[in-house]
Amino acid sequence: MTIREHPAGLDHDPGRVVARFFLPGEGLRSSHSRVAQIIARVLAVPAALTERMAAEVVRELSARHAGVAELLAANARAVASRIVAPAALTDAQGAVLGAAFTAEYAVEGAALCNPSAVEHPSQDGLAPNELRVAIALRCIGEGHVSSIGFAEAVIDADGGWTFEKRSTPLTLPLVRGAEWSRLHFGRALEHEGHLTDLASAVLSNLPERFSVAELEYALLALPDQLSTRPDSRWPTQAMRDMAASAYRAEFPPATPLSGRMLLPVDAEENHGMEDARFVRFTGADGVTGYRATYTAYDGRDIAPRLITSPDLREFTIHRLTGSGAHNKGMALFPRLVGGLHLALSRTDGENISLATSVDGVIWDDAGIVHRPTELWELVQLGNCGAPIETESGWLVLTHGVGPLRTYSLGAILLDLDDPSRVVARSREPLLQPASMLRDGYVPRVVYSCGAIAHRGTLWIPVGVGDDRIRVFSIGIDEVIASLRS
Repeated sequence: MTIREHPAGLDHDPGRVVARFFLPGEGLRSSHSRVAQIIARVLAVPAALTERMAAEVVRELSARHAGVAELLAANARAVASRIVAPAALTDAQGAVLGAAFTAEYAVEGAALCNPSAVEHPSQDGLAPNELRVAIALRCIGEGHVSSIGFAEAVIDADGGWTFEKRSTPLTLPLVRGAEWSRLHFGRALEHEGHLTDLASAVLSNLPERFSVAELEYALLALPDQLSTRPDSRWPTQAMRDMAASAYRAEFPPATPLSGRMLLPVDAEENHGMEDARFVRFTGADGVTGYRATYTAYDGRDIAPRLITSPDLREFTIHRLTGSGAHNKGMALFPRLVGGLHLALSRTDGENISLATSVDGVIWDDAGIVHRPTELWELVQLGNCGAPIETESGWLVLTHGVGPLRTYSLGAILLDLDDPSRVVARSREPLLQPASMLRDGYVPRVVYSCGAIAHRGTLWIPVGVGDDRIRVFSIGIDEVIASLRS
């Protein structure tokens, strides 16, 4: 069995930056707000110097970002409540003030890794037998905070993989609140220990599907005996925080896929959106779209979250809940099996387990599927992305962690009709971090969040050393033939 390494690759690029709102001292407990002092300093600058500074800021940012004037104006408006007469600001003062509360952030200044490959929404302009691929990327920036970026590639008819040039400037989405179902919201509150008597009363006043605004109406409708209790503030805020944790992120239609960036929005993910595993999912109605799970990290706790998208331009992000939604590394099956959503997970931290769901958001643990068996996986075992359907069964790439915290890639084959049953497994790794693959941001790691099949070949983009992306391929029949029961 021979796995082929291709010359294609991606390296992290510190020049891929976004400009975003910045509050000096934000997040530091010992810090106090300096907004008023900064505004006073800006307003005290002589008019001529302010004009020159504004022109310089706009000129410099415009070379790296789109919509600079709108960005600076929005950031100035964000602090305008501290200004006695905001309408009296000159355009130059507004630009300088906005710049004082703007910072550039290199989304992959530290590393680029853990890719997930799916069929691209557009296959236009390709030659016969070619396939355009969308690749989700874990982009690691300052503070080791992870975001989700994208790249595009083409698999040609002759068995080559070419990454297309990544687009700049990067674009951030318009973010808005998303709807909840009442059932999902109640289960999420229960999952977090927030399903109090007050919360139950609010739930009874909510429609089957509701928005954040409708939650506020339900809170206002609470009886005074509940809403005015001294202990009502905490559960009320918990419900508001829960409702706000679901959001929609929408990019302008003209934005190239590789120019789109999903940065943390909710408090649950403010320290990172890690290891997104995308899949092209076909529902019971035959409609095809995209789904992904990723690990949200708040600096202390982790939680799996769900992304759904019809086109990789509009994204809806939600919490996952239930006994099957724990720990890292959930990977969704590409279709329903036996009328249920299925996912592979690692609920206990070291074994590959199966989870089932009726609606795709509330998950039940269905038990362990496969345990570490070989030396190269003795520390822990997990999946490397969505199962791939073949005539022989569900082919699942796995990662095993062995001595010296070495991450290697293997595979298991699951029964098509009963994916809880392992048909065959790797005795030896398909890929190990040897030679040129050994070093990186995190040494001894090869890791993938999703391969793609095309014309009998399994294409595996791989994160090497949590630092860079390389691409490997191997025949699907060859992989299956190498597995043993």
